[in-house]
Amino acid sequence: MVFSGSPPFERRIRTVILALLLCAQAGFGFSVAGQDGTCEANGSIYFVGEWYFLESDHCTQCECTSEGSACSRTECTSLPAACIHVSHYPTDCCPRCEKIGCEYRGVVYDLGQNFQPSECEQCTCDSDGIARCLVADCAPPPCVNPNYQPGKCCPECKEGPNCYVNASRSQVIPAGEPIWVDSCTKCRCHDGQDAGFWEGNRLASCSRLKNCTPEQPSVKKN
Repeated sequence: MVFSGSPPFERRIRTVILALLLCAQAGFGFSVAGQDGTCEANGSIYFVGEWYFLESDHCTQCECTSEGSACSRTECTSLPAACIHVSHYPTDCCPRCEKIGCEYRGVVYDLGQNFQPSECEQCTCDSDGIARCLVADCAPPPCVNPNYQPGKCCPECKEGPNCYVNASRSQVIPAGEPIWVDSCTKCRCHDGQDAGFWEGNRLASCSRLKNCTPEQPSVKKN
């Protein structure tokens, strides 16, 4: 193409061409998305060597390489075994442990803490977040009507050792000496001297006189 009559314009064209040639020789270049030297993601252009997180998955981090984006997902570390309160914030890739300890019957205890949730239990909050408890082993009470006192683990027999007369459980007699429960029947509770004391047997041993008819209580007439 000839620009007659405009020598200054031709000189400018030649100057621009010469500048571009010099830049190419000096190693400068121009690149656009999709060509070597850039990566396109998140609506942005990244150059080789740049790191970025995907907006669609903030747990995935990528590096722009000459062959394209190289991505890997963040590996979350395991939460402590004793973690009892976990939070997962929208801006975080991995969950956070907010509280460690033991939760027992709705109450939180610190690791290593000893506590007594009831009169009969002695517990420890172990490092794995589990409350381990020892429960008092109370001997069977020597009565059929034991009472539990505040602050005490094992029940007590306020009325002393006793037992039921028979399976109807309608009458209770004290342990020790034999007792006439009616005019024909004599019963005795097991006591501490008997083998198998209170091992499931809470009924008295009774003997009945032969050919005996219990006396009926007299009825008063008006």
